[in-house]
Amino acid sequence: MRRRHLLAVLCGAAAWPIDTRAGPSVRKRRIAVLMGGLVEDDAGGQEEVAALRKGIERLGWAPHRDVEIDFLWPGMDLDRVRALARDVAAKSPDLVLSRSTPATAALMREGSTLPIVFIGVTEPVGSGFVQSLARPGGNMTGFTNFDASIGGKWVELLRELSPSLARIALLFNPKTAPFAEAFLRSVEAVANNVGVAVLPTAVGDDDEIERAITTLAREPGCGIIGITDAFITERRKLIIALAARHRLPAVYANRVFTRNGGLMAYAVDFPDLFLRAASYVDRIFKGALPADLPVQHPQKFELSLNLKTAGALGLEVPPALLARVDKVIE
Repeated sequence: MRRRHLLAVLCGAAAWPIDTRAGPSVRKRRIAVLMGGLVEDDAGGQEEVAALRKGIERLGWAPHRDVEIDFLWPGMDLDRVRALARDVAAKSPDLVLSRSTPATAALMREGSTLPIVFIGVTEPVGSGFVQSLARPGGNMTGFTNFDASIGGKWVELLRELSPSLARIALLFNPKTAPFAEAFLRSVEAVANNVGVAVLPTAVGDDDEIERAITTLAREPGCGIIGITDAFITERRKLIIALAARHRLPAVYANRVFTRNGGLMAYAVDFPDLFLRAASYVDRIFKGALPADLPVQHPQKFELSLNLKTAGALGLEVPPALLARVDKVIE
């Protein structure tokens, strides 16, 4: 009887469904994301977060089961950026995503060998993050927010809205935008050919911004370009208010400006960069080295226009320009 009972148990066990999860479990991966230039309640930042999560999930990495993502929001405070970079290096996650040049530079200063995928860096070679775009050669790779044609687009857009444009002030802070020279070259390449003078305008605080824009407005035919500088973005309300007071047309490199009353923005689609960054997360987790993954340029841009602001400035929007706008703010 005992032998028959044992055989019955063994036969029954053979019929049980096999648990495909049996065996060694897959180690959960940890990602730290240093969201340089943003605070947590920033609407654009939350769009970027959603895009990254979407991309990672599409590639089969389930949140909390396969991967934990820790988003760190230092805002514009460079000291906080550096402090959070030290914290990230100390905790040694499996991979780090860094948004912006200052955040990436802060991580690099920590001397960590952690795999880093940067997002929104203008000059990764000039900043010393990679050896070349095609072969990064170290522990970093990623996605730039710069295309050589972008400065020319800003000039063309301002001229379409303001045909009498003769001078453009390029606003930037040298401390937060060491890459400003790349944007300046891009703007000058087109501006010089159409007879528009470009004024590199370095500003370091609110008073300098006000003096610069007030001085600019004393001459007719002037406009403003605000590049992708965390300092400039943080002071968007001041800049927008001054441009409105002095009736200056302006184009910006961040769509948050038009949401806040700025005239126009022609900007890299940052959520798309985060969506694409998920593919590098996946490849690194599967064994690829950042050194072998080429730095990629932006593929999507968004043109937004605030019609209310255009009306307040007395600008007539050409139908051809309006037809190209991706997002119109009434």
